[in-house]
Amino acid sequence: MADIMSVLASGYSSAALQTPSKTKYVNVDPALYSGTWTGTYSNTKKFSITVSDVQGFRAQVKYQSEGTVKYQSVLIKDGAFRIGDTKFALGKNDTASIRNVVTDAATGQTQLVTGTAKRS
Repeated sequence: MADIMSVLASGYSSAALQTPSKTKYVNVDPALYSGTWTGTYSNTKKFSITVSDVQGFRAQVKYQSEGTVKYQSVLIKDGAFRIGDTKFALGKNDTASIRNVVTDAATGQTQLVTGTAKRS
């Protein structure tokens, strides 16, 4: 029974990162996204997101946080993109809202941590 509940809880956590959109992909201004974005999550862990090679609505992204490094090609839509379990949403004045689903390796439980990133 506990396994079923953890699967359901995991589904609810990852659903928080997914917001359905019916808009089409459109070209974005590379100057708005390009650069290195750094910040701290609500659980005090630091993170860094480097966005490069923005062409049209595609970009190359490197995500780093406390020993985790991910590289991914992303699609930008509605001012946001996902890299793994992390969602980047562009804000105003060189800031971005970051949401990340963290899974505890020992228990398998998930939690949603949030943070704000500033471009450096």
